[in-house]
Amino acid sequence: MTKIETQSSYDLIFKNINRFIDLNQEEKNLYISLLEERKIKRNDFLLKQGEIAKYEYFVTKGCLKVYRLDNKGSEHISMFAIEDWWTGDMSKFLTQQPAIYYIQALEHSAVLQISKDNFDLLFDLIPKFERFYRILYQRSLVTYIQRANHGIALTAEERYLNFVKKYPALLNRISQKNIAAYLGITPEFLSVLRKKLAQM
Repeated sequence: MTKIETQSSYDLIFKNINRFIDLNQEEKNLYISLLEERKIKRNDFLLKQGEIAKYEYFVTKGCLKVYRLDNKGSEHISMFAIEDWWTGDMSKFLTQQPAIYYIQALEHSAVLQISKDNFDLLFDLIPKFERFYRILYQRSLVTYIQRANHGIALTAEERYLNFVKKYPALLNRISQKNIAAYLGITPEFLSVLRKKLAQM
């Protein structure tokens, strides 16, 4: 990354962090020292199933998808991540066990990543980060539970409309195939559904 891109990346992550905690300049510099910058080309992987989940990621550019494969090789996407979003295989990162997800770039992307060792060190150096990550993980858990409930209680049409309402910025950045894999339907069914809604 260029110096300008790097500064922009740090501005973005601190804007995200400042929603929940305040950092002075010394704390910001210390946090930066624990981060690593990484670029990912389109279709490349940040993480593959079976690898140790060594990092948590903050997206500064691009779009990523997090998914699993079933025994037929079909993708089941659990989330997308664009600029200003956090991503990773959270439970496996915390336990340092093999990942159950793939994280793949849908666009040329860039992240700031923190290793497990630096993550643990962070709480000793700047204890207020415990509050930040607690809020972050609580929100992730709420989103996960809501998504699981929607998969059980909502129709495919309701899931799609909910996706459109919640993530309007993703519609023009993600293929119909990937949206369908997120919703748990086929691309063909999604095409029919979109045509139906367009005529209403």
